[in-house]
Amino acid sequence: MPKLSRAAVSRQSFAAAFRSASSSPSAAVRYAIIAADPAAHLFAVTLTVDAPAADGQVFVLPAWIPGSYMVREFARHIVQIEAHARNAQGGVRKVALKKRDKHSWQAAPCDGPLTLTYQVYAWDLSVRTAHLDQTHAFFNGSSVFLRVVGQEQTAHVVDIQRPQGDLYKSWRVATAMPELKARRYGFGTYIAGDYDELIDHPVELGNFALMTFEAHGVPHDIVITGQAPNLDLRRLADDLKPVCEAQIALFEPKSKRAPMQRYVFMTLAVGDGYGGLEHRASTALICTRGDLPVKGVPEQSDGYRTYLGLCSHEYFHTWNVKRIKPAVFAPYDLQVENYTPLLWLFEGATSYYDDLMLVRSGRIDADAYLKMLAKTVNGVLRGSGRTKQSVAESSFDAWVKYYRQDENATNAIVSYYTKGSLVALGLDLTIRAGTAGKKSLDDVMRALWQRYGRDFYSAKGGRGVEEEDVLALFEEVSGMRLAPFFKRYIHGVDDVPVGDLLAPFGVSLIAPDESAKPDLGARLTADGGDSRIASVYEGGAAHKAGLSAGDKLVAIDGLRVPAAGVDGLLGRYRIGDTVTVHAFRRDELMMFSVKLKGDGAPKWKFERAAKPAAALKRLYGGWLG
Repeated sequence: MPKLSRAAVSRQSFAAAFRSASSSPSAAVRYAIIAADPAAHLFAVTLTVDAPAADGQVFVLPAWIPGSYMVREFARHIVQIEAHARNAQGGVRKVALKKRDKHSWQAAPCDGPLTLTYQVYAWDLSVRTAHLDQTHAFFNGSSVFLRVVGQEQTAHVVDIQRPQGDLYKSWRVATAMPELKARRYGFGTYIAGDYDELIDHPVELGNFALMTFEAHGVPHDIVITGQAPNLDLRRLADDLKPVCEAQIALFEPKSKRAPMQRYVFMTLAVGDGYGGLEHRASTALICTRGDLPVKGVPEQSDGYRTYLGLCSHEYFHTWNVKRIKPAVFAPYDLQVENYTPLLWLFEGATSYYDDLMLVRSGRIDADAYLKMLAKTVNGVLRGSGRTKQSVAESSFDAWVKYYRQDENATNAIVSYYTKGSLVALGLDLTIRAGTAGKKSLDDVMRALWQRYGRDFYSAKGGRGVEEEDVLALFEEVSGMRLAPFFKRYIHGVDDVPVGDLLAPFGVSLIAPDESAKPDLGARLTADGGDSRIASVYEGGAAHKAGLSAGDKLVAIDGLRVPAAGVDGLLGRYRIGDTVTVHAFRRDELMMFSVKLKGDGAPKWKFERAAKPAAALKRLYGGWLG
């Protein structure tokens, strides 16, 4: 397809607007979107409102996307926006459009229908926004669909149009949005019940691999975009099916009823990448193509196990955060930050269950699970930020701290994902041990589902979880007094005593028998052919010597530091030795005297008892299935 000028794109989208307005089904709000210029990464969008507000219709684009707690200012990617309306004689006239603030516009008063035409620049290769080139197109509605203020609760129809050119004749459409006048995976019109649903169905366009399986009667699509030679889709489906069925059964043990009619796993395979974002009936994922299963290779790689854990994590969000929500998310205010101290429950508990569901469904064995759990414990203990910030505070500060981390993050904050998962583990083990296995965190999650999530999108409507409701519900369901646990490990900064809590389950937490090695106490990263300090661990050798993040290491005792790091050079030294480090800070060469300390990274691991007592076996079996 030849590259179009932006003026040509504007003319093309303007013409498409009125074709779409005349051909689309009757609805209060109608959109058309086309990958107008993939080479320039431009989507052309039209938005038609049949009955605009009498005093001038206001249009707003979200500033953030649910699940990613950072204001991203999506409106900055809108270009060439204008408005037109039909007159009584059927002609078209331009309508004045005034920008009110960084993400909203207001049209001058006019009779309907009123049509906006605009372009969206899409060049963010992530799950959060939109990306477009000649290989594929992807968008979240929060990045491309302006909200019609006052008409959010009406039906929203989207005409997804095929790009022009032979290159795109084989492209298909992947989305969980219900089809209106389109064949599944085809271009045409799709419908959402309201604006909130509209922006909760991401869309992938392109040539993708596709596999479908059923989990408790519900079709689940696997969509893989990007090059992944010899991809074993059958194995992926066979592995995801029991994981999905285990999660459905967790929340609905009797009916095995899923909360969606269809689900889509959308994955973009790249050379190096990782991430996911949950939606009510789908998830958008990015993974390294080497993590995907390969035909004829039966071994489960660490990368594939991690990818399955990512799928499990985002799928669990179908219940926990997409339907069971913090009160401040019911509904979302997508123009400003929505603060909650409960992300430890919604993200932390989900992070606990993602790998737990892998072992309960038989995708990994117990030893692999305990190894992954030990990695989480060691990762949390590595950062001193855990002694300064609670997971409740981390949840509240996600907007300004967790999602905007700097070089000092490890010394200043704690992750509500990782420590939150240990909190969830601690609560689960505490409840199981305290009730002799009669109650567990599973029962708490089901209670949350029954009271807050099951009817959230129904005609009855739903409500969110208030902070003060959480402890009361945990204590009610478990029959235990859990306030001290909440005070110490959720609102306080104490380390969750995982070793002590696992003892009644026949699992011991032990330190491996290995000699300590000298270490700088800093995280290094390659910078061209050099090694640069990315962060300095509080209390480590680098910190005590005065080295800082950003310093580019030159030499240790006169020997050049390679891009691979300092391990090779420090192998000839012992803990307590002093070395001379030369480093550039900006353009100034500096010298530091560094007294080497041991590697401060925790190296705990778990071991199961060889012959556990019957009571331990019962608790262990109830926990891991």
